[in-house]
Amino acid sequence: MMDTLEDLIAVARALVGPGRGILASDESPSTMGRRLEKAGVANTEDNRRRYRQLFYCAPIGGAIAGAILFPEALRQCSDDGTPFVKCLVDRGVLPGVKVDEGLRPMIGVPGTLEGETDTKGLEGLLERCKQYRAEGARFAKWRAALKVAGDGRTGPSEAALDANAAQLAEYAAVCHAAGLVPIVEPEVLIDGAHDMAASEAATTRAVGACVAHLLRRGVALEAVLVKPQMVIPGVEWDGPRPSPELVAEATLRALRRSLPPAVPGVVFLSGGQSETEATVNLNAINVAAKAGGAPWALSFSFGRGLQASVLALWTEGKGSESECHALAAAVANANGLATLGKFSGPHPSITSGSLAETFRGWRP
Repeated sequence: MMDTLEDLIAVARALVGPGRGILASDESPSTMGRRLEKAGVANTEDNRRRYRQLFYCAPIGGAIAGAILFPEALRQCSDDGTPFVKCLVDRGVLPGVKVDEGLRPMIGVPGTLEGETDTKGLEGLLERCKQYRAEGARFAKWRAALKVAGDGRTGPSEAALDANAAQLAEYAAVCHAAGLVPIVEPEVLIDGAHDMAASEAATTRAVGACVAHLLRRGVALEAVLVKPQMVIPGVEWDGPRPSPELVAEATLRALRRSLPPAVPGVVFLSGGQSETEATVNLNAINVAAKAGGAPWALSFSFGRGLQASVLALWTEGKGSESECHALAAAVANANGLATLGKFSGPHPSITSGSLAETFRGWRP
């Protein structure tokens, strides 16, 4: 039976239900490999499987409504032979899948700035999405990476904004045709020395451009989720870290100026913040939203913001698999509380400091 628009809307709403969010565990083998090898673990398919098992077999369903998988993981199994898709469904977690194929430089494209990118993967996307749906996926994710120049005075260019927004809208339309809910991710990179004002302006423009193209393609916004960066300064900015209240104020202002209320939810990426900082800022956003009003659920689609402590516990040999499962659930639950504006600490994280990485954007 074909998924109807009502089915897709129901899935979108379920993914951002009260107190729940999304585990972004869709790292490619190369990205996961960098993290594993940095921790002294060989980048093999079985080690990647064993690492993913720490989350997919954990009791995370109370705070995690969906998990984004890399296609490799969509077909993997736990130690006892249970497919990861079934492990997640049994825990009340909807499986999703990453469908883009990575960034590529926009070399020679008129109007673009040095280092700007768009995203590969539109060719053959409908067939892949139909296959993923048959394999149990209920939603998908496509990432665009948008660059702000170091001084914050330029970028993203209009050409890069328009090209990436058009790709995100085409992807979203294909997802609906295949029975998947699309997560649209116009990530404003934190690379550089730009301040919060530059980040806010770029976020407003990026989300607004995506919405314009989604409407142009006739995509039903009620069955779409948007995944932006919180408004924070670049990692090289030399000013003080903004308070959670300032992050909340700037982030909500950018969304109120760019995102229609028809969209059911915003699922923020953790984007280089520490696990604790991402949770505290998410909590502040929801506290401010309750006070000032917001038409969307304000949730999370964290990657390292849900994984860093578990990776440390596992690779440093300090905890058993069951202890890793418990820590994964504890970090998820902290963020579930933050979606309600009810996180008060302490955070279960065993890591500290920024989780920013140097390979979020394209590198030659």
